[in-house]
Amino acid sequence: MTREHVRGLEAGPDAPPLHVRGGRRSRARPSRSIGALVLVIASVLVACGTGDDAVQQGDSFEFVSPGGQTAIFYDPPSSRGQVGELAGPDLLDGTATIRLSDFAGQVVVVNVWGSWCGPCRGEAPALEQVYEATKDSGVAFLGIDFRDRKESGRDFVTDRAVSYPSIYDYDGRTLATLTTPTSVVPTTVVLDRRHRAAAVYLRAITAAELHQTVERIAAEP
Repeated sequence: MTREHVRGLEAGPDAPPLHVRGGRRSRARPSRSIGALVLVIASVLVACGTGDDAVQQGDSFEFVSPGGQTAIFYDPPSSRGQVGELAGPDLLDGTATIRLSDFAGQVVVVNVWGSWCGPCRGEAPALEQVYEATKDSGVAFLGIDFRDRKESGRDFVTDRAVSYPSIYDYDGRTLATLTTPTSVVPTTVVLDRRHRAAAVYLRAITAAELHQTVERIAAEP
């Protein structure tokens, strides 16, 4: 996998970046306990591993990367698992909270990013392009700014004219709820209108491939 930079897990937001190295990734599980949250955040330091497809247990969606794939699709829709209720502070307005439920009935493209991530900077124009092209079709985009200085994240969206909202998630609490892949940044997860994981990209994406995927999922009954 491509090596990315993330900030030290035990240091503050001004800590120098570490390198992400390839390896096996275990499943991320949602938890409210501090210990489980640390395990989820720590998974960001390793790349995707191998295993079977994601499976649904009850209302939870558990993810593994089958055979190290970087683009995974869940079809038919009945095979998809529900993600948890994502929620966190608005990156640009610390007094506001963004929730996945704010986008009820919409396809939601969730993008995990950081201003320290080179591929995130490269794919930002593609994400904005697809957002502008599909938002009138009931499609929403939601960023999750992970392990970032808040001012750096704000500069990122301003400099790149990103018009959709992002959750500020320095400590990884929102990712602990997502429970889809959190070990690669950038990660893009496309949720269908019932907010089930329909497609996952464990790499930077192009506008053409994302547009095609989003239009297909938005057209589902």
